[in-house]
Amino acid sequence: MRTLKLFVVVVCLVVTPARAQQLPDQPDVASRIVLLDEWIKTQMEYSGLPGLVIGIVQNQETVWSKAYGYADVDTGKPMRTETIFRIASHSKLFTSIAIMQLRDAGKIRLDDPITLHLPWFDIKDRYPDAPPITIRHLLTHSAGLPRESNHPSWTEYSFPTADEVMETISTQATIYPSETKWKYSNLGLTLAGMIIEASANRSYKAYIEDKILAPLGMTSTSVGVPTDAHRGRMATGYGRRMPDGTRAVMPFIDAKAFDPATGLSSTVDDMIKFLSWQMRIRDGYDNEVLHANTLREMQRVHWLQDDWIRGTGLGFAIAHTEDRDLVGHGGSYPGYRTNTQLSPKEKIGVVVFTSGGDGNPRQYVERAFRWVAPPLVRAVESTTVSTVQDKSWLKYIGTYRSRGGDSKVLVLDGQLSVISPLNDDPLETKIVLVPAEEHTFTMVGEGGGPHGELARFELNEQGEVTRFYRGVNYAERIR
Repeated sequence: MRTLKLFVVVVCLVVTPARAQQLPDQPDVASRIVLLDEWIKTQMEYSGLPGLVIGIVQNQETVWSKAYGYADVDTGKPMRTETIFRIASHSKLFTSIAIMQLRDAGKIRLDDPITLHLPWFDIKDRYPDAPPITIRHLLTHSAGLPRESNHPSWTEYSFPTADEVMETISTQATIYPSETKWKYSNLGLTLAGMIIEASANRSYKAYIEDKILAPLGMTSTSVGVPTDAHRGRMATGYGRRMPDGTRAVMPFIDAKAFDPATGLSSTVDDMIKFLSWQMRIRDGYDNEVLHANTLREMQRVHWLQDDWIRGTGLGFAIAHTEDRDLVGHGGSYPGYRTNTQLSPKEKIGVVVFTSGGDGNPRQYVERAFRWVAPPLVRAVESTTVSTVQDKSWLKYIGTYRSRGGDSKVLVLDGQLSVISPLNDDPLETKIVLVPAEEHTFTMVGEGGGPHGELARFELNEQGEVTRFYRGVNYAERIR
């Protein structure tokens, strides 16, 4: 594998045009998106992440989407919202939906022992007194199976064929008795995909593309090896950033028999369609791909973790917080990390794809819900629209850099404010700038900063802001 040198990575941040990149009309929502946007750019600059795409959807309407960095660093190909990523374990959602379609059609039952459909399944059962492993156990990761088949797929990047899985299953043994412990298993969802093939009498790829992807209009999503047209739109995957600053350039890796667990590829645009579909049928009782009640059944907790915060539905992962419940899934594949989450109550979904082995998309999803979801909900519930009080503030908006760090001046919640975008939560660093005199403001805030003192913007002869002073110290405007 090739490696990407540090000096290449750190200059890779570009922001590419996107169809839904414009900010919403609601000022409070727009200001929070500006905050999120600046935070993403800063995090990427300092971590050297090659590329990222984010999308936010509310009640089936795309609120905002944006692409950052490069789809391929060596060639300078920019990232776009229609760039294709390997979405890894998101594949389990599509496999689970297919299982539920077959259940609703009367072809299988969730409590069928898997040997009813896969008679060759002869894994060594260390717990013969435990209930037989069922299809339901596979979807809830409660079967007690090993995480993987007996192949070093994630080390050697060579996945087994179906025949190789069948030939080696007898060399493996159950880890726990069924129904006693949650244990994530790629092998389990691979077996679920084989059950789909046996029950539908067609290939997994053909079934998923015909019964799920085509009806939802997910034309940029594919199973297994993408078509030539799709391959041309794929983001290059990069490994995690190593101590010497390099990133390995990952090859395309065919998941083969493990497609039902980790083999799909997609775009943020297509996953917004997937989120919108969930919102659409949860709102009614339509039968679009799935019965509405079936999707609700899949998104209820069927296995609750000991902390009572996390759980598993039928394929979907579920998380509970004080602010909202989220249903969705993440994915991790060599060179890619991805995450898609839906807040059913708020009717808001967020999807983030990254092209780095250390991309940590969940942190970007979490910030989108923390910062953008509340004003989105308020905008729906209220007809009152906040406005920026002074249009002259717009000249000060920008990013300023000093040796000590970066500062972002922006209009946030109707107030001219300054935050530190490299902070894990920039809102904790928020200082409000209250007009004092021309180009000068009193800083209002808390903590150990220079609140109570004056901030001043310095302009050049053309009237352009070039510096931001806090007291006697200053930062240079970089954008």
